[in-house]
Amino acid sequence: MSVSIDRPENAATDAAANPAAKADAAPQKRALAHIRWIGGSVLHAETRDRFMIGEAIAVGAAGLLGEVIRLDGRRFVAQVYEDTTGLRPGDTILGTGLPLSIPLRPGLLGGIYDGLLRPLSSPESGGVAPPDRLPFVPLAATGDAVRPGMALGRVEAGDIAEERLVPPNLAGTLEWIAPAGDYGLEEPLARIRAADGRLVEVAMIERWPVRRPRPVARRLAADQPMITGQRILDTLFPIARGSRAAIPGGFGTGKTVLQQTLAKWCDADVIVYVGCGERGNEMAEVLHEFPGLVDPRNDRPLIERTVIIANTSNMPVAAREASIYTAVTVGEYLRDQGLNVALMADSTSRWAEALREVSGRLGELPGEAGYPAYLSSRLAEFYERSARVETLSGKEGSLTLIGAVSPPAGDFSEPVTSHTKRYVRCFWGLDRERAQARFYPAIHPLQSYSEDARGLARWWATSGHPDWQRQRERLLSLLEEESKLERMARIVGKEALPPRQQLLLISAELVGHAFLYQSAYSEVDRFCSPARQSEMLKLIDRFITLADGALDRGATPDEIAALPVFRRLQRMSEDIGEDRLEAFADLRRDLETAMAALGRTAHAATGETR
Repeated sequence: MSVSIDRPENAATDAAANPAAKADAAPQKRALAHIRWIGGSVLHAETRDRFMIGEAIAVGAAGLLGEVIRLDGRRFVAQVYEDTTGLRPGDTILGTGLPLSIPLRPGLLGGIYDGLLRPLSSPESGGVAPPDRLPFVPLAATGDAVRPGMALGRVEAGDIAEERLVPPNLAGTLEWIAPAGDYGLEEPLARIRAADGRLVEVAMIERWPVRRPRPVARRLAADQPMITGQRILDTLFPIARGSRAAIPGGFGTGKTVLQQTLAKWCDADVIVYVGCGERGNEMAEVLHEFPGLVDPRNDRPLIERTVIIANTSNMPVAAREASIYTAVTVGEYLRDQGLNVALMADSTSRWAEALREVSGRLGELPGEAGYPAYLSSRLAEFYERSARVETLSGKEGSLTLIGAVSPPAGDFSEPVTSHTKRYVRCFWGLDRERAQARFYPAIHPLQSYSEDARGLARWWATSGHPDWQRQRERLLSLLEEESKLERMARIVGKEALPPRQQLLLISAELVGHAFLYQSAYSEVDRFCSPARQSEMLKLIDRFITLADGALDRGATPDEIAALPVFRRLQRMSEDIGEDRLEAFADLRRDLETAMAALGRTAHAATGETR
């Protein structure tokens, strides 16, 4: 937080212009209002003072946090982010003159927070209690010219060293910086003389409006993959760093399990997990399981590089609406440290339901399925905050957004899912039938897509797999043909199909069981590196080519499926782990030998028959 200690008459104006700054001057008169009507989290108030749209307010004697959302002359409408039981008409409302903001600071990692970033951590919950004092090491010197995003010092907060950066919109000359030592969150670390003459104090903590994206130097191309370790995602439907994805699926299709798997195995530096309006028992399960997950990078608790924001369905509906903005603001703050951040939102459907409930209490004209007409624009505002960027400090960081969607009865045509598809680049649709068949991940390959795939082909080529794009498209075409043939096979039987169509079904079955299926509980196959994925994809592609050639030489589909090497191909995901990649070369040689022998045998048998 930055504190102005000069020009108190401009304190409120300066703080509003720069949300990272707060005036530390004589107390200013706060705007006053009174409640006229209140219902749930929405209230109507009357005032003779001036309030702003988006201004944070303190409601009632307890000072409950709220936000102004509509102005109408001397009256305004606000939503309250806490339980409003006991509030009544006539109760006072005090304005703050500042937008709704959250306290960003080092040491957030490992904590469990509510929808407005207030700590919920305790030893019993498994989270890490946020520290009150942190060690600071200066990186700048008195007299230095400072600019927005410049590192003033390093703060040791856990395993990841963070930097205290100059707040955005602040530049000038460093007049004083604190020596190395432990400091409280509100203690000054530096004093900067701004260009307009103000003397601004910078502390450990910085408040930032949750609805305002943090500025960056420039956006970078999304041409680097975020490796998830899941073959169906990395190969068929990859996501780039700084991109955005949706995971829609009905109840029981594995959305939470998939998000936890991504949190554990993806190559992001930091995970921000927000439970947005989920049922209390589901969120309790997440809070119980996440602290127990082990980070495969260092065998330490995964919670140490995770920020959990818990907001259940029985909490105030307005706080649910704000929690998703809180999460993305925390993600941007960590991104500005030069980290690759992955944000998991579970689920955006509950967030949209909160918008619908508040909209109904405001008396707004409902749109499709009762959702407000601005649902689409709100989704766009959220997903567009994802990016791979060059930060103000010159570092490279990224924020990747992955939102779960819970469509009623698994209907992907409902408004939240259909609008989300407009703004995400990866759509990972979960299928109930696959989930019931215990096929994990239950992502349907024909209902999913990735717009990032073409831009990532160069990365795979430079990583030793120049044919990745062609082989990926071949697998997708094969799975599409399989879906058409399965309908026919159910009518006439597989044996009545032509040999080439039978072989296509055999190849598609190999793709499904050997490549797309990946058990999260398998010690060998729960994670698959890009190198291992490449070897498996090359082998399957080679099998399809050799099988087609053997069929042309007279071999039957049953003979091909009966080869011992075919069984080994089906089992390669479990038999060949990350420490035995050289075994893929042996399997490829055996495949070539078996197919060549099968072709000679078939050719000889055809000749004898003639």
